[in-house]
Amino acid sequence: MLRFMLGLAAAVAPLFAACAAPAFSLTEIAPGVYAHQGKTSLMTRENLGDIANLGAIVGDDSVAVIDTGGSLIEGRAFLAALRERTQKPIRYVVNTHAHPDHTFGNGAFVETGATFVGHKNLPRALVARGPHYLSAFRDQMGDALDGVTIVAPTLTVADMTTLDLGRRAIVLQAWRTAHSECDLTILDPTSGVLFAGDLLFLQHVPVIDGSLLGFLDVADRLAAIRATQVVAGHGPLPAPWPKALEDERAYLMRLTADLRAAIKKGEGVAAAAKTAGAEEREKWRLFEDYNARNATAGFAELEWEGP
Repeated sequence: MLRFMLGLAAAVAPLFAACAAPAFSLTEIAPGVYAHQGKTSLMTRENLGDIANLGAIVGDDSVAVIDTGGSLIEGRAFLAALRERTQKPIRYVVNTHAHPDHTFGNGAFVETGATFVGHKNLPRALVARGPHYLSAFRDQMGDALDGVTIVAPTLTVADMTTLDLGRRAIVLQAWRTAHSECDLTILDPTSGVLFAGDLLFLQHVPVIDGSLLGFLDVADRLAAIRATQVVAGHGPLPAPWPKALEDERAYLMRLTADLRAAIKKGEGVAAAAKTAGAEEREKWRLFEDYNARNATAGFAELEWEGP
């Protein structure tokens, strides 16, 4: 029996080790700019919430982290991988918006002494939604959610601000309600890399948790940013800029046109949600998980438009 138990322990030990310290890839996509590509998936116990793209920018004096992942486990893995690349102090942790896959890892960075940064609406969004997120995602993630706390920013951005990392200034820009009510982008002019957060989706179907019309407007204005490559919130990285916007804009325009046509014909929201955007189905992953929700949200917005 003892031999059996020892053998069993040896067999399962790697599984627990993998849960505690998952493999975490961090790629240098430009000098001093690092990015991690999350899985194109829903958040689960198995992937530990690792579904969003994350990043870090290193200046002469300090580091800015961009989003922290979907669990404390992932956040700690990110921090460990970053420490293998640089020992410079982490001065800022910037959250691109409030969603759990981008913020649940914040707790891993609290002890670094970093200042947490976000859109001016982010504190309010985290207060309003944080407890719900913790409860709802517990069902999907189980004990992989253990230790997660809601960490709000103490430095907020109402329009545009610059953070100095030491001979490397990064530009943070707040946007109108689009993907969410608290979207923030980060541009590193030194490298030409733009971190777009969930204002850009690649392969993963775009998700609308704010405003369909706002998302379209922001997508148009994003194209004017002078960057050469972009890290999307989800999908392959890096991608050429602004070409990377094309598929997302096409999806949002198709969804908008289909919903307007359905509303004009007098269709109800349930019927419209089944067909709006359907032509885009084969172009996107997780389409069945999000498109009907996008259409429902868009319908509620568009039905109040004038003739």
